[in-house]
Amino acid sequence: MKDLMLDLETMGNGSEAAIMSIGACYFDIKTGEIGNTFHKQINLESAVESGLVIDASTVLWWMKQSEEARSKFYDNDDAFGIHHVLAEFASFVEPHVKVWGNGATFDNVILKNAYKQCLNMDAPWAFYNDMDVRTMVRLGREVGFDPKKDMPFEGVKHDALADAIHQAKYVSAIYQKLITTSAS
Repeated sequence: MKDLMLDLETMGNGSEAAIMSIGACYFDIKTGEIGNTFHKQINLESAVESGLVIDASTVLWWMKQSEEARSKFYDNDDAFGIHHVLAEFASFVEPHVKVWGNGATFDNVILKNAYKQCLNMDAPWAFYNDMDVRTMVRLGREVGFDPKKDMPFEGVKHDALADAIHQAKYVSAIYQKLITTSAS
C-alpha cells in the first residue's frame, strides 16, 4: 500500500506540540482496504523533557473530552518514551509512502518537528509525499459527500488509531467518488 494515514493526539496545536500518541494505518485509497497499523502511547513527561510544548487551551479542551478518550493518557503503563516511539515509527514507515495528515499544518508538521527536536533527524518520508485530509474533505463536499455527516465513526473519538482508520476510510470514499464523478 502506498498511502499511510497519520493521526496524533497532542497537548498543543502548534508545530512543536507535545505528542501523547501516534496512530497510523496503511490503506488502499482506491478500495478503502486498511493494512498494517501502528499505535503507541507516549509518556508525556518524555515529550516535554525533549522540548515539546504543552498548550493550556489544549489541556482544557482535553478535559472536556470523553472519559474513555482521556483515560488512555493517565496512569498509562503502556506509554513509552518519545525517542523510542519515534524510532519505532520510523521503522514502520515504508519508503516512498504518501503520508496523510489532518491539516496542512498539523499532524505531519508536528511529527516532523518532533523528529528534529527529539532525534535530530528528518522525518522518515519525503516532504513531497505530505498529503492533506482537509483538502480531500473539501473536495468531497463539493461532489456531495460530507464525511463528517455521511460516514459514521467506529471506535473511540480522539484515539489516534481509531481516528486514523476513520480518516483513511473517508479519504478513500471521497477519492472513489471523485474518480466516479470525473469518469461520467
